Amino acid sequence: MSVQMKKCGTVAIIGQPNVGKSSLLNHFVGSKLSITSNKSQTTRYQLIGIHTSENAQFIFVDTPGYQQKYQNQMNKNMNKTVVQALKDVDVILFLTESNRSNDIEKKLIEMIPKDSQAILAINKIDLIKDKSKLLKMIEDYDSYKRFQHIVPISVKKKLSLTELQNLIRDFLPEQDFIYEDDELTDKNERFLAAEIIREKVFRLTGQELPYSVAVEIEKFEETPEGLRRIYAAIIVDRESHKPMIIGKKGDRLKDISSKSRKDMEALFGAKVWLEVWVKVQKGWADDQRALKSLGL
Repeated sequence: MSVQMKKCGTVAIIGQPNVGKSSLLNHFVGSKLSITSNKSQTTRYQLIGIHTSENAQFIFVDTPGYQQKYQNQMNKNMNKTVVQALKDVDVILFLTESNRSNDIEKKLIEMIPKDSQAILAINKIDLIKDKSKLLKMIEDYDSYKRFQHIVPISVKKKLSLTELQNLIRDFLPEQDFIYEDDELTDKNERFLAAEIIREKVFRLTGQELPYSVAVEIEKFEETPEGLRRIYAAIIVDRESHKPMIIGKKGDRLKDISSKSRKDMEALFGAKVWLEVWVKVQKGWADDQRALKSLGL
């Protein structure tokens, strides 16, 4: 009886903003690691999510959405992250959806090295009523000659995700696992706490709040009993942005804090005491020192 060789490799999930990259990563990993919202460019960091099966370990790299709308230093740094990921991984998983073909996407596809192992996944096919439109999309993307496979999927409806994972597995190199079987990410709880708070800010302020908001964990303590004490500052660019987060009589900030704490407790498997406040740091998105301190 033959023994199946272990496979292990890195998979970059790339594409334009809001095509479902973070949701797909969370599905594969089986836990909510990467934050999601309807606000463009929610993902700012290169987040690693790890899925380990019996004979394969998938090391997914969730990259920021490549875009050219915002041209501050933070977005230039994030675009560099995407470009570097194209060179450093074993498999490129390019995610798109209907009506997202444009000059930015074309540029990103042309940046995929010709000798790379690349798969295109067309997301949200449950929303495409005219299937001839889907066939036309497949033909158009096939003409780029960059993809070994093109797979229509729906992350929300969980359509063809197992097929997609199997195709990715075929491209992984044969080697021992890099991470332990039970590891889900390379990020620590301090990082994940900041991301959870930032997600709640985006979700609960809707389109009111401009894009330039960040979260800094100023203190993270763990007691012998396992309680996490977390002190976090929500950083905004202008004084006028503070009321958008604080809300009437502080109600919105309380909601952000409460929902963040519950998500942290679910992810960390422990009780969390959380204190959150808002501070103004003008021009932080163009300040290299500020970006470095925030990991950007």
